[in-house]
Amino acid sequence: MLTIDIYHQQFTEAFSALRANLADLQPVLHDIGVGLEGRVSARFETRTDPLGHAWHPWAQSTIESYPFPGTREAARMGKPGNERLLDRYGDMLDGLSSQADASSVRVGFDKPYAVYHEWGTKHMKRRGMLTANPDTGELAPDDVAMVMDILQRHLFT
Repeated sequence: MLTIDIYHQQFTEAFSALRANLADLQPVLHDIGVGLEGRVSARFETRTDPLGHAWHPWAQSTIESYPFPGTREAARMGKPGNERLLDRYGDMLDGLSSQADASSVRVGFDKPYAVYHEWGTKHMKRRGMLTANPDTGELAPDDVAMVMDILQRHLFT
């Protein structure tokens, strides 16, 4: 699984307050994981990165080799392509999950090639799904706001 550590001052302060009031942080972390998982899943619908920028379209070489539904290549592979960017067969999106324990939450994909989309490669532009900046582990402002809403809700309930 691709791992990017996220450290955010507001999160640290809220978690400190939560630790003082809650014996078990796993429900809070679970809610954060489920929330982020939902946001990542929605990006497959909008085909946008965490900052709202459209994912780069396929390269011409990908278009030329793509097994579109009903083609002989798709039939040969036994899985008709669905013509969706980053979701050719639904495998990557199906592998999206979150896992929370008492001290952390992980959100990611079980497909090793997800890393190439999150960072991009020499031959492929980045199509971010998880972070605004994978090098720094920075979440998008909307994702930070969602996490803070969850933390505030748990702080005051």
